[in-house]
Amino acid sequence: MRIIDIASLLLVGLASLVEAQRLPRRSCGAPDKSPDELSQAEDNFRQNAPIGAAFGDSAPGILTEYTPQVIDVHWHVIRAGEKEDEGNIPDSQLDSQLDVLNKAYAPAALSFRLANVTRTTNADWFRGAGPNNIQQADMKAALGVRRPDALNVYSVATTGLLGYATFPGDYERKPEDDGIVILYSSVPGGVFAPFNLGHTATHEIGHWVGLYHTFQGGCPPPGDYVDDTPPESSPTYGCPASRDSCVDSEGVDSIHNYMNYADDVCMNNFTQGQIDRLRAQIATYRGIPL
Repeated sequence: MRIIDIASLLLVGLASLVEAQRLPRRSCGAPDKSPDELSQAEDNFRQNAPIGAAFGDSAPGILTEYTPQVIDVHWHVIRAGEKEDEGNIPDSQLDSQLDVLNKAYAPAALSFRLANVTRTTNADWFRGAGPNNIQQADMKAALGVRRPDALNVYSVATTGLLGYATFPGDYERKPEDDGIVILYSSVPGGVFAPFNLGHTATHEIGHWVGLYHTFQGGCPPPGDYVDDTPPESSPTYGCPASRDSCVDSEGVDSIHNYMNYADDVCMNNFTQGQIDRLRAQIATYRGIPL
């Protein structure tokens, strides 16, 4: 009897493990920069930032609050056909996505306005566009709005990624690539649970305004160059009650931060250091004043 009970428990445990492995995990294709590239980018940022800017570290800026700014969003709906499961996101879901973004970025005094929506039927772009490939290059060349302060959002099937984005400091070198690309079914009301509450866009826009992942570089400094996001050895997945992956460093992992990899329901904040950094980044590279 005991042997049977043990065998049953093992089978249940194995089934749970298999099910956990089947659950989707957040995957972001934002460009990886080498340590030298990160250091050079940081030096350039600090040398060119406007007077009054804070950088997200222990050096305070002059400003204590920021002027509200509105960012125009140019949404490019790429679809394989007219159906919703072919990428044809309804206007109601686009409006819901903007509501999510405006709530998430309100502490940074940023809001987002849907300037225009394009709908393009191109199955090759929809299913094939990915980082640095020809489908993406053609799509962005045809549709992108070339302004550093304009946010291009492309919704596609994303070839296995939830999304990816460009950084502000890369705009001058490659303006045609600027913007974010997200999985069409990650918007509020989409079908890709647990990533269908709209925070894929929140996360990718975080890169577009100059933030790195909270687990950037692992435990050693400088990490994400923000002092009030404790270092993390690796991404957080799911929605754990707590986690401390760098036990020799102060603070526990920022499992609820928008720049981590947790499920959408688990994400709910940017830190003040991140807010300072992103406002300085977009003032420096996107011409959006402090």
